[in-house]
Amino acid sequence: MTNKPTKNTVKHVLFGSLIGTTIEFFDFYIFANAAVLVFPQLFFPSSDATLATLQSLATFSIAFLSRPLGSAFFGHYGDKIGRKFTLVAALLTMGMSTVAIGFLPSYASIGIAAPLLLMLCRFGQGVGLGGEWGGAVLLAIENAPPNKRAWYGMFPQLGAPIGLLLSGGTFLILTDTMSNEDFMSYGWRIPFIASSLLVLVGFYIRTKITETPSFENSKKEQEAVKIPFFSLVKSYKNQLIFGTLAAVTTFLVFYLMTIFTLSWATSDLGYSKRDALLLQLFSVLFFAICIPVSAVVADRFGRRKILMLATALIAVFGFFFSFFLNSGQNILITTFVCMGMALMGFTYGPLGTFLSELFPTQLRYTGASLTFNLAGILGAAFAPMIAIWLATTYNLTYVGFYLTATSTVSLLAFLIIKKDKQEF
Repeated sequence: MTNKPTKNTVKHVLFGSLIGTTIEFFDFYIFANAAVLVFPQLFFPSSDATLATLQSLATFSIAFLSRPLGSAFFGHYGDKIGRKFTLVAALLTMGMSTVAIGFLPSYASIGIAAPLLLMLCRFGQGVGLGGEWGGAVLLAIENAPPNKRAWYGMFPQLGAPIGLLLSGGTFLILTDTMSNEDFMSYGWRIPFIASSLLVLVGFYIRTKITETPSFENSKKEQEAVKIPFFSLVKSYKNQLIFGTLAAVTTFLVFYLMTIFTLSWATSDLGYSKRDALLLQLFSVLFFAICIPVSAVVADRFGRRKILMLATALIAVFGFFFSFFLNSGQNILITTFVCMGMALMGFTYGPLGTFLSELFPTQLRYTGASLTFNLAGILGAAFAPMIAIWLATTYNLTYVGFYLTATSTVSLLAFLIIKKDKQEF
């Protein structure tokens, strides 16, 4: 007599998808904070502070370039041998890369090797996150009832604001409790090394999860394809191309509200590091609240409609960029960042479900992951650098135009994209 595999409980599924993305995004964002607050001084010394910041942000962008590689690699095995093994492997890849950053010597110690090693670790972070996100979303929605798919799919999305709160809060505590000299000497390393504890927790939880019913059914019906990537490009080009363009605005608005705003507030608006981090952490609450709200609405009225509405509002929001940030009034600047993060929550909440529903089970891990992470290259990899260049070369109005133009492209993509009904 053989034992039937244990079915995942709702609590196990949702917590398992959430904990992994929380850890992954915590790792990802502590690098983002350090790229603005620490790395320019320690890894990219330059007499020009703006140049050092741009060099540091270029390192930040490497992860977005490597994320599609992680999507293709982990997606291949996620579609071929299962979601569970792949999720564990992606988590470990991200975790080891992050911990390694905490032990890197600075430019003053080993010269040019320091930024090169930093770039290698950042590459590893991108590969890990490229495989993590898609698997976490599929773990949730492939266990979901049809009428609650967006609700289940928003739990891994919640990992983003929680990870950002944890990373920003960690940096805030460190800067509050340490002198600037101690923080720059060793304090910044603490969150990178401490992330190993979170990875161990995530690893334990992920190993207890069984495969999703959708994947098991697909395997029983022998629907697996030899090389998912080639099948995806051959049969689902429309979904891949226009799904990517549709998701670009989500990335752009987020990184303008976080990395660009953090950099601009501390360099040009006169905010201290502490005040800028506090502003960012407060705005993340609006991001977190709007994710479940958008999921509820998306399950009722449809994913595409809610995403198009949110994207249209972001396009309008772009016209007010300069008005708020150049106001010189804390209340208006705070309102601006909170509005941007709220809009981010509305577009981010249903996005994972929408992208996953574009592809059949045997291609879903690869398809959803690649679409999401290719959008990351277009919308986020160079967004902070482009925004800083636009703001310093022209003015903040052009940063807003950049956001509005990108939103318009995404709106057109939502209209064009072909969305067939896929079995789950």
